[in-house]
Amino acid sequence: MSKPYLSEEQLENYQKDGYVIVKNFCSKQEVNKLYSTALQDNAMANNALDLNDQTGKKTKLSLWFTPGNDVFGYLTRSERMVNAVGQLLDNKSAVCHFHSKLMQKEPKVGGAWEWHQDYGYWYKNQFMFPDQLISVMVALTAANKQNGCIQVIKGSHKMGRVNHGFAGEQVGADQVMVDNALKTMDLVYVEIEPGDALFFHSNILHRSEANLSDSPRWSIISCYSTQSNLAYNETTNSWHTPIETVPDEALLNWESSSLSGADFLKKENDPALKETGWEK
Repeated sequence: MSKPYLSEEQLENYQKDGYVIVKNFCSKQEVNKLYSTALQDNAMANNALDLNDQTGKKTKLSLWFTPGNDVFGYLTRSERMVNAVGQLLDNKSAVCHFHSKLMQKEPKVGGAWEWHQDYGYWYKNQFMFPDQLISVMVALTAANKQNGCIQVIKGSHKMGRVNHGFAGEQVGADQVMVDNALKTMDLVYVEIEPGDALFFHSNILHRSEANLSDSPRWSIISCYSTQSNLAYNETTNSWHTPIETVPDEALLNWESSSLSGADFLKKENDPALKETGWEK
């Protein structure tokens, strides 16, 4: 492995809190390229899924499995990303990419998401070890209380998997356990700026409110596992394929392709989409 990206303090905070924020993970120029591509690449719009909250507000997301030679693939495959993920998963096995998604929470209409754990959904994929699953959100626009930033219950990953069931059209965590967690641990609004990255454990309880502001809340979320973390009920291939890393400068300097050839999740091909928890 190359030189460690994260400090010992950051690693300790992740183990203690279930998440860690890395400021300026991407430069302003990188964020501008990612955001402009998200707006201009028709593949994103053509493969966007509308997911409803309990009030009828919608959040759009576009989800794909295999990271390619596009700007988002260069980010998810970058040395800094794979290095940091490998440190946090603390496993000698190769880092693999499960899926990435572009989250598009638009002004006034972007919907809320119920309290949940990622592993509350991914448990159905029969991943064996939740400690070997992680999500990384890179903000493309500012995320704050006003536009529905992610909220986490600090340290809740130590509770283990909480039962999940339907809450309207969504699948959410057992509300009694959520209420108990909120009485026991701190609620944190994760307010971050464009280019900041949030690394969070698959068992941390988190949610987000609707975007009632005048500003969009867009982000790219990439989810990772280790090659040794077997998933006995997952039919895609990227989750057990080691990532072919690229230099950090690839995002800005390498020629990039469109996402038109990406293996996007199709809502019509997955009637159980609302059970899979691709939302944030």
